[in-house]
Amino acid sequence: MARSSYYYKPVDKPEDEMYKRLIFEIYVNSPFFGYRKITIALQRQGHRINRKRVLRLMREMGIKAIYPKPNLSKPAPGHKIYPYLLQGLVVEHPNQVWATDITYIKLGVGFMYLVAILDLYSRKVLSWRLSNTLDVAFCLNALDEAVERFGKPEIFNSDQGSQFTSNDFTGKLENLEIRISMDGKGRAKDNIYVERLWRSLKYEEIYIKGYSTVADCTEGIKRYFEFYNTERFHQSLEYWTPDEIYFGLKDGQDLGLAS
Repeated sequence: MARSSYYYKPVDKPEDEMYKRLIFEIYVNSPFFGYRKITIALQRQGHRINRKRVLRLMREMGIKAIYPKPNLSKPAPGHKIYPYLLQGLVVEHPNQVWATDITYIKLGVGFMYLVAILDLYSRKVLSWRLSNTLDVAFCLNALDEAVERFGKPEIFNSDQGSQFTSNDFTGKLENLEIRISMDGKGRAKDNIYVERLWRSLKYEEIYIKGYSTVADCTEGIKRYFEFYNTERFHQSLEYWTPDEIYFGLKDGQDLGLAS
């Protein structure tokens, strides 16, 4: 055999694996941290690590500040700018406003992307999809399911990510005569309710379970969202569940839990 037929396949050192886990934990909580700030955070935890190593590990993980690679909120080229319609709006009933967003889930190897559609009045998760790519198809599938099961909203809000600004996605909303609302560029708080959903999902499910396979991740998220909709009491909903609010089950009732 020719010597050129053999190639060295690098293997991560156990220490690198430990640092990758720590970097990911910092990054999930502060995705706006670049390698410099992550280095400082690790050093303050007592780790002797320099910027060069952190940068190398982040590149191997495929992450960088603000969003995982590729950028989840990068708009489609030349997309139409839609106004943000939720400023000062009082959301008073189900299906008045739906909102969506994409987040990433770290598995044992690689990432999966998760999209969910949320009813803002009840905080109910109407539909969701996992994908290993950022193609618009999984977002369209989530939208189709939500509309098929729950009708359609008056307003649909999203960020300016390429999936939601694509002609396929906006065209479907326009054909359904749904008003399109989009967050202002760089204004993460415009979609704060979905961001809170991601935080709850990650802290109450994903970080605890630490999924290594897509099948485990899919089953775990399905189980969590069922719990979130039907059993998890929300302080902002006066300790009712999203399903109870969405389906009007609390009307004329008082649990006596709100302080």
